[in-house]
Amino acid sequence: GALHVARTNAFFMGGGKALVNAYYRSAEELGVEIRYDSPVKGLELEDGQFVAAITESGERITAKSCVLGCGGFESNLEWQREAWGQNERGEWTAENFLIRGTRFNQGVLLKFMIDAGADTIGDPTQAHCVAIDARAPLYDGGICTRIDCVSLGVVVNREAKRFYDEGEDFWPKRYAIWGRLVAQQPGQTAWSIIDQKAIGRFMPPVFDGTKANTLEELAVKIGLDPATFMDTLNAYNAACRPGTFDHTALDDCRTDGVVPAKTHWARVIDTPPFTAYPLAPGITFTYLGMKTDETAAVRFGNVISSNLFAAGEMVAGNVLGKGYTAGVGMSIGTAFGRIAGVNAAASTGHAHPTFKEELAYAAGH
Repeated sequence: GALHVARTNAFFMGGGKALVNAYYRSAEELGVEIRYDSPVKGLELEDGQFVAAITESGERITAKSCVLGCGGFESNLEWQREAWGQNERGEWTAENFLIRGTRFNQGVLLKFMIDAGADTIGDPTQAHCVAIDARAPLYDGGICTRIDCVSLGVVVNREAKRFYDEGEDFWPKRYAIWGRLVAQQPGQTAWSIIDQKAIGRFMPPVFDGTKANTLEELAVKIGLDPATFMDTLNAYNAACRPGTFDHTALDDCRTDGVVPAKTHWARVIDTPPFTAYPLAPGITFTYLGMKTDETAAVRFGNVISSNLFAAGEMVAGNVLGKGYTAGVGMSIGTAFGRIAGVNAAASTGHAHPTFKEELAYAAGH
């Protein structure tokens, strides 16, 4: 995952929805019954064991075992608001969040399991949180709204001041912390500023940036105080030290004598036209979930359930505390999904013939 973007990013026709559709088709070919328009509102549990799922229509669906793959609560803005609370400026931080994916990840069964006494792990304010274009829709903006030029320029808040090292590490290791950083700024907004030298070095977003032939003009166009903006840019430019620019390596282009420092890819912003992209926090998925181990089993008071398992975002907090590295989310879904499915089948007497060898091989590599 944490390699240069050009070596890791691949996009297929239809995106994530096409991937989910492929899963559905495969399941149907295997004889799995898929229930549409049947949201589950709760579970029937007995001494920590799964008995049945209860739908919103009141239908009771019994089974010998169950895997919870219900996602987090990123779309539940009321829950987000409660978790984040008010900041020192009296702002309700989460009110300015945008949701990168579906509106349906409301955390219904996550909340049910928490209320039922299941063991949890993770901070409710921690999430895969990306700096996306502030003009993106509230839901389903997807990857095309992500702003990937942060490490190639500077980022300023609405007070026209920098607030974090834009070149701290490779972008695949840092892109998912910038949403949280922006969330901590006044108004939960910021601007990514680049010059012509950066063009062509990052994945262009769906919306065009604001352009100007001078930095002063750019400040006026994006509504920032020109004097403060120029003080910030002049201080940054003066602090840039000569080096050999290489965006595929942790190069020696850095600043000296400015706070915050930019430790890599620091180049003077001096080549027009200059471009600014408005940033807002974009929530992809939350980390609060079910505490588990290598069995993917749900626990109640540290007692393992024999037939209730969890996978995907519902176990993200076991792997992710804060921050993110590219590819980990898919890995969590794939690895824990496989483990949970095999163990759920085993709990009903259907042992996988080679899974123990597969798991031992994976653990050894």
